[in-house]
Amino acid sequence: MTASSAVRPQVRRISANTFMLVAAGVVASLEGYDLAVYGVTVPAVLGDSSLGIDKAEVGSIGSIVGIGMLIGAAFAGAFVHRIGPRRLILASTCLFSLGMALCAAAGDVTSFSAGRLVVGLGLGVVLPTLNAFVADLSRPEHRSRKITLTMSGYAAGALLSPLLGTVLLPENSYRWLYVIGVIPVFVAVPLLLRLPESPFHLGRTGRPEQARAVEEQLGLARSDAPPTSDPGRWLGLGSLLTGGLALSTVLFWIMSFCGLLLVFGISAWLPSIMQAAGFSLGSALLQTAAMWLGVGFGIIVGGRFADAFGAQRVVVTAFMIGTLSLIAISTRPPTGVIFVLMFISGFGFIGSQILGNAFIVTRYPDAVRGNGLAWALSVGRFGAIVGPSLGAFVLDSGADVEWAFYAFAVPALIGAFTAGAVPRSRAVTA
Repeated sequence: MTASSAVRPQVRRISANTFMLVAAGVVASLEGYDLAVYGVTVPAVLGDSSLGIDKAEVGSIGSIVGIGMLIGAAFAGAFVHRIGPRRLILASTCLFSLGMALCAAAGDVTSFSAGRLVVGLGLGVVLPTLNAFVADLSRPEHRSRKITLTMSGYAAGALLSPLLGTVLLPENSYRWLYVIGVIPVFVAVPLLLRLPESPFHLGRTGRPEQARAVEEQLGLARSDAPPTSDPGRWLGLGSLLTGGLALSTVLFWIMSFCGLLLVFGISAWLPSIMQAAGFSLGSALLQTAAMWLGVGFGIIVGGRFADAFGAQRVVVTAFMIGTLSLIAISTRPPTGVIFVLMFISGFGFIGSQILGNAFIVTRYPDAVRGNGLAWALSVGRFGAIVGPSLGAFVLDSGADVEWAFYAFAVPALIGAFTAGAVPRSRAVTA
């Protein structure tokens, strides 16, 4: 069947736009679960004598995921315009699910690390590609909203991980949490197979009639990307560093570095940090769940505000909320207040990065949206590498646990200033 009939009859029954959001949300939920499950299982992994992992290695394994994501995001940035976002999402969804299976079966630290590296490679491709894909299939005035609705699935998947952890741990093996993470791929792949390809990709690759069919089905304005356009020169960097986009590109890279440092550092270490602050494992996991619940609520509301008032203002606000929440939690308020702060802080810790992705894809011109986001997340993966190691360093240093919160508050503040410095005008590529 050709791409001209890309939106299948089954999709039409429930509205092509709704189906697109559901399918993308399912993929995003897998991403969120795969990311959060590591931090949830860290206390159990440390106690597994068959793996023999210590705190320093926990940080290193968390950084390995970041390395895999860096490579995967760079690959996406360089080849998304050649392969097409839909194919990349399909392949990478299968890849990070394979990584979860490897973690579940790992018999030593090497095989467990290899599994997390494969997870990172898959996530590195799918995260930027999925956001850009949703943007391609959305009307401009609804892009921020639809991206954040999609990523609410990410928050839901991440929320499920600590909730399952409170039920299964410590009585059952942590390996079951990784097994559970593999199962939903059998739902995600059939959904993805029924989605259309990006009309921008179809137009660029000489299939304008098929692009028109997708645009008509989804109610999109006509795109006229010529087949000869080449946003992929210099591995996708050429169009991002010319035509008035260089300053925005560099600032987006710094913003993504800060955002991903927070996402991966806090995801890997939050339950352990709260245990070090005197809370039980069950309470620490419930606090983590409260944070992810706040992520889901915050990004849905934030997406609507971003469409109404501009994504830039919302991203700056999110980073500042993250900074202030970390400082407030470091004072060790009563448990009830901790839960409230965790809920609020989720918008700052994780929402800043998710909304930052929406900011990037709405600020770049249509022709370079995919590789612009992919390269921002690729460079930002250095933050994903630094974050888990930073948490391990602070916890191993013997310093008071408050310093773990301060260590993450600083990049949150830098992220706020960087997001605010991005030029407001949307440049046009050459």
